[in-house]
Amino acid sequence: MDFSRVIQQGAPLLLDGIKLTIGISVLSILIGMVIGLFACLMGMSKSKILKAIAAVYVWIIRGTPMLVQAFLVFFAMPQVIQLIIPGFRIVAFQAGVITLSLNVGAYMSEIFRGGIQAVPHGQTEAARSLGMSQVKTLRRVVLPQAFKISIPSIVNQFIITVKDTSILSVIGLGEIVNKAKTYVGSTYQFFATYILVAAFYLVVISILMIISKQVEKKFSYDKQS
Repeated sequence: MDFSRVIQQGAPLLLDGIKLTIGISVLSILIGMVIGLFACLMGMSKSKILKAIAAVYVWIIRGTPMLVQAFLVFFAMPQVIQLIIPGFRIVAFQAGVITLSLNVGAYMSEIFRGGIQAVPHGQTEAARSLGMSQVKTLRRVVLPQAFKISIPSIVNQFIITVKDTSILSVIGLGEIVNKAKTYVGSTYQFFATYILVAAFYLVVISILMIISKQVEKKFSYDKQS
């Protein structure tokens, strides 16, 4: 358990991993928010087909482990696409972004649905009475308020996504857990290395939790005032 050796030799490697962890989390959250918004609007539409598509998507993503989803995207999906496009390949980063984004999107759709339903119905009626179309009312009145209401939950989802990236080490994504496994494989410093990994996660997640609490306080104050 040579902590000094692990800090000197392993810390730079793990820092590279945590950078990728944060980077892929941010990218996946942004893409997932777009997917989630579309899934939410589809689920709340009057079209039975769109509702069914959104419901099936959320059901599949929330009902299956992310580990299985990662295997499907990284191993199974290319095999199917190769039937149409011979030689098609997908790298671990691309598979990781797809897996995380689809996963985030399913949960974001529920977050946005809750935010939209929290907007007072009277504001929608007031906008429609002023002659605004349903689409314009949604875009200018409902969605801005729903997004504001949803921000604390979005930050919490970001925290979950950062931790979920560790699952993607199984497909070879070079995030912090994968980097740790590589380092441990050559040094056998299991205890010190994984303690350092846990410390990195604790620092990042603690910062995000502080941000989340501050955001919740701000918006709870805005609601009261």
